[in-house]
Amino acid sequence: MLYIIPTPIGNLEDITLRAIRLLGEVDVILAEDTRKSGILLKHLQISKPLRSYHSFNEHQTVQDLIKRLKTGEKMALISDAGTPAISDPGFLIVRACLENEIKIECLPGPTAFVPALVKSGLPSDSFVFEGFLPQKKGRKTKLESLIDEKRTMIFYESPYRLVKTLEQFAELYGTERKVSVSRELTKIYEETINGTLAEVIEYYKKKEPKGEIVIVLAGGES
Repeated sequence: MLYIIPTPIGNLEDITLRAIRLLGEVDVILAEDTRKSGILLKHLQISKPLRSYHSFNEHQTVQDLIKRLKTGEKMALISDAGTPAISDPGFLIVRACLENEIKIECLPGPTAFVPALVKSGLPSDSFVFEGFLPQKKGRKTKLESLIDEKRTMIFYESPYRLVKTLEQFAELYGTERKVSVSRELTKIYEETINGTLAEVIEYYKKKEPKGEIVIVLAGGES
């Protein structure tokens, strides 16, 4: 059995009772960063073997993990924050489990783009999640492919590239396009800035952004 267990994106109170119980019952916990996960587990008073599972080693380790799961081991997969496989490692092992008829349970839980979308005030009945944009190769092509997108668009971004990304949006989609930028969700310094691209760009040129960032961008007019 493989359990996909979301962990808090900031506030540690956001973990579910079921997640705590299962983390205490499994044989091993697969963690994106064992140091960060170790802090969470210590807070929860859970002591279980941790194994590193991240984007740099998942291709090399997935088959070994499948062999162990076939012997009857119960494993939990967690990421540094939020739900595994959402812009984090997880897809490969889930696919491998399905191919080998290994049972999977995915718990509901924290995902940064959901509160950001709800707080944006932009249409949430139909949206597209784009995750992180390519940093260099393919970035322009990706942005151009979204010019005619009518649905609300959601992106993850680094604070170091936020202003540049917003400026690229303005260049392609127009400075009056509505946008919402949420950062440090569920943490002490949580902040959401709503406005036009021009207004939000001006805001973050005066105030250097910090922390984890979600951009919610209005779709084009129908």
